[in-house]
Amino acid sequence: MNIKQPGEKKLERFYETFHGANINIQYLLTVDISRGYLHKSLSTTMEFIVESDKADLLERPVSPEMVIFYLTQDTQRHPLLPELKSGGFRVIGKMSTQCCLSDPIVGELTVEASAVPICSIDMHLLRVESILLGEKIVTEQSLIQTTQIADGDVCRNMTLPIYVILPRLLTCPTVLAGPFSIEFKVAIVITFQSDVAKVHSKSDPTTPRLWLAMESLPLELVRTR
Repeated sequence: MNIKQPGEKKLERFYETFHGANINIQYLLTVDISRGYLHKSLSTTMEFIVESDKADLLERPVSPEMVIFYLTQDTQRHPLLPELKSGGFRVIGKMSTQCCLSDPIVGELTVEASAVPICSIDMHLLRVESILLGEKIVTEQSLIQTTQIADGDVCRNMTLPIYVILPRLLTCPTVLAGPFSIEFKVAIVITFQSDVAKVHSKSDPTTPRLWLAMESLPLELVRTR
C-alpha cells in the first residue's frame, strides 16, 4: 500500500515499523462496527508494516564498509582470569559496519593464539534505544539475537566466516530523531573454558566477566534500492 500517491506533495516523514524493548513504532488500523442496542459491537485492529519508499532510498553501495578489529588481553577493559592475563590470546577479524537491512552482516575472524581453550565465539546483535526525558537523555541497551560463530576450541589461524541475517521488525534503519533515537551495534564475545564459567552459566552474555573477551562495534543499518 502506498501512503503517498504519485505526484502528491511530500508528507510528514513516516518512520519504519520497529518493535523494540522500550521504543515501538507501529501503524494500526482499528475498525468498529456498531450493531444496535441488543447486539455486541464488533472491533478489530490490524497492524500495517511500513517501509521506506524505494524512490527515496539510497543506491546500494558497491562494497560494504569493513572495519578491522582485534581482541587481546590488552584490549579488554575488565578483569580477566589470571591464566588469560598471563598466557594471552589474539583474535583478529573484519566486519561490515554499514549494512543494508535486506542483506546479512558479513565478515570473518581468525583465532591466531590462545593460551586457554575456547568454549565458544558468539556475535550479539544489540539495540540502543534513547529517549529525551525532560532535559536528560535516557539510554538503554538490550539484546536482539545471538548468532554462534564457533563452538569449541577452534583451530588456530583458520578463518571463520561471519554471516548474520537481520530479523525483520526487530531492526529498522538507524534513527536519529529529536525526541528519540534507535541505534544498533554488535558485540563479538569469546567464552573461554573455565570452572568459574560453569557456575555462572545463566549470566547475561553481554556483561563483562572474567572468562569473557569482548569487542563492540557500532552498526549503521540502512535501506537501499
